[in-house]
Amino acid sequence: MAVESLISLVTFISTILLLENDQNALITTTCKNTPNYPLCVSTLQSDPRSSAAGADVETLCHVMVSAVRSRADEVTRVTIPELRIAQPRWGGPLSQCYFFYDAVLRADMPQAEAALKSGVPKFAAAGMSDAAKEAENCEAALRDGEITDSPLRGINQNVVELSVVANSIIKTLL
Repeated sequence: MAVESLISLVTFISTILLLENDQNALITTTCKNTPNYPLCVSTLQSDPRSSAAGADVETLCHVMVSAVRSRADEVTRVTIPELRIAQPRWGGPLSQCYFFYDAVLRADMPQAEAALKSGVPKFAAAGMSDAAKEAENCEAALRDGEITDSPLRGINQNVVELSVVANSIIKTLL
């Protein structure tokens, strides 16, 4: 009886390890085909959906789109309001950034999410391209507003990079 229980336990653990290796292989293989392997791997590994049983490339697309949404949401809900308080003279350029990121949240993300759910990845890819452009537009607005040391440079760059990685994964579904 104890031997049978031990064999069952070893079999169970081995199965779990094999499933985990399969999911890590999916992440590794998928991320190798993106322009930013480290960002891709770290983003996908940080979300449990990526390593869940049954996860596939489409799941990884959803995870990356969620990561872009999360960053855009952070900019509109936290970062820009805090900067407006700390630097009131930056109001104009920050309002433009808010407008650009609001477009990401109201148009680009819903488009990408709906397109992935309905199996039309080309529209999801377009949504990710638009999100990257909006982050670049925010950075340009800050520059045009004579803010020489952009307080959003890191976040804007991260949104661009996440969007590009998401786009490259989505394009594998085409």
